[in-house]
Amino acid sequence: MIRKKKGTGTEAAALPRLAADAAAALQDLAARVAAALEEGRDPEALKRMAAETTGDLAWDLHLMAVLGRLAHPGTPGLLAALFGAEADKVRRKALKRALHLLKTKGVPVPEDLLPREEAVSQRTPGRGPVLAHISQILGNGDRYVILEGPKEVLGGNFLVSLVSDIEGFKECHLLSVKPRERREFWDHFKEGLVELAPAPPAYAVRLLEEAEALKPDAEGVNRYRSLRPKIWQEWGRPEDAADLEALLPPLPPGEQSRLADQSRELAFNPLLPTWLPGPEEIAPWVEKLREVQESPLVLTDQQRQARVNDLVDEAVSGLYPPETRDLWRRRLLDTAYFLDLKGLGAEARVAQAAAQDLAAGARGPLAGESPFLKALVWETLTLAQQGLEKDREEAQSSLLLGSPTDPRLIRR
Repeated sequence: MIRKKKGTGTEAAALPRLAADAAAALQDLAARVAAALEEGRDPEALKRMAAETTGDLAWDLHLMAVLGRLAHPGTPGLLAALFGAEADKVRRKALKRALHLLKTKGVPVPEDLLPREEAVSQRTPGRGPVLAHISQILGNGDRYVILEGPKEVLGGNFLVSLVSDIEGFKECHLLSVKPRERREFWDHFKEGLVELAPAPPAYAVRLLEEAEALKPDAEGVNRYRSLRPKIWQEWGRPEDAADLEALLPPLPPGEQSRLADQSRELAFNPLLPTWLPGPEEIAPWVEKLREVQESPLVLTDQQRQARVNDLVDEAVSGLYPPETRDLWRRRLLDTAYFLDLKGLGAEARVAQAAAQDLAAGARGPLAGESPFLKALVWETLTLAQQGLEKDREEAQSSLLLGSPTDPRLIRR
């Protein structure tokens, strides 16, 4: 019979309890990290994937325990990047335990992987890393840029900015979010149909600088300017970030046309519901489509479809005039990079191809309109028609069920 040494216990017993939703989120993160390790993702991308969740002690301890069970050569480096600079004894001990577990599984762990204890102890106790998060860009050009860091740097741990590619800064708030409130903080964005991805800090700073330059007197600019020196010192300077085009890999040779055609499906991506034209914008085209479909002229299916196609092209030209195409091209490139940050490379290349398809001179006069823009317009027309049909059915049902003396009844 094997007896436990006095003072030791199972790993599970040593860890604080996680809430059920946090435990489920941890398992999901572990699966994504394991897949990314197998794919050979670069260390910085791996760090960004996991670092956005760190900060709460219970979560950090469980995360280290889970990563310690991933027997992959890249795991020690990831653990060191996430927690190697931590000064508190609890996290430091858990980190060493996780690395020891990896060693027992045959994973090589360099002796100099962690900084010396003396060097670590000189850091401010409990000071964490500086991180950046960005949302997808919305159809009106808005997006969130969130800087996260120690309170000692900015006076709060979250700088939340809502910026526009037309109006510059729209909001800028410095928040102090307690560890137990972090999950509620992130869930707030999900409720608003906003997705977030970890981003290189200097790139996020560059987005803030571009917004500041667009409209120097916009609301929220002064708060950002007051924090700018510290932001540049900790998160990086805007010139440290590469241009957006340089951040995206070149498309495979000869694949531009095929990927641009695939961009029809991009119009239905859950990230892009706000890209659809609004009800007032699409209303004239809905009426024209109804006229084509209900035309008294005897048309073959092919003729009717040709008229519908011409109408959609006309709507695209009206809703997305030539002078706005470069703006939409940039938004598609932003979307491509966001998809890359989310680990969705295939979808990112489609968005990138759709962006290149909107470049000046990319499509000849015989090529027709952009497949992506046509898909956006057609989806909006379809939804609008369905909404009108539902309204008609409800109105008819209301009339049938109304009182004979109801003055709202329409009579002959």
